[in-house]
Amino acid sequence: MRNTSFKMEIVPIKPPEGCNVILGQSHFIKTVEDIYEALVNTVPGIKFGIAFVESSGKCLIRHEGNDEELRKLAAETAFKLGAGHAFIIFLKEGWPINVLQRLKSVPEVCRIYCATANPLQVIVAETEQGRGILGVIDGFKTKGIEGEEDIRERREFLRKMGYKF
Repeated sequence: MRNTSFKMEIVPIKPPEGCNVILGQSHFIKTVEDIYEALVNTVPGIKFGIAFVESSGKCLIRHEGNDEELRKLAAETAFKLGAGHAFIIFLKEGWPINVLQRLKSVPEVCRIYCATANPLQVIVAETEQGRGILGVIDGFKTKGIEGEEDIRERREFLRKMGYKF
């Protein structure tokens, strides 16, 4: 008889002030090196830490980065997740919107679960074989539908940030 039981866990992730987090899934040991190169070649001066949950061989948390605090945070967070082939990036002095397309073009990246500065709850399932990410809760419950004042504020914000002219 097969054991088909599993347990679920919610792993909270709260990016530090002024920091964004990108959570994804990849499939190969060179993930951290290739993501490192993608980030520094896309946004000069970006600061980040990357960690990858290796799910075969030594099954270690592989990590790189150019900011030791963010690198340590990424490694510790990836260890808490412990989910097969997940990767996590904490970044500052750059935005996810600046690097997402480049990350998606990294050959071993399979998917991006989220890119945010919000606190997250990662829903992880565990079986006798290992752990995997089922989904991500990004931010907070919706409070309503934007009105005219909200639309004006959104448009002004995008122009202030330089994303619209």
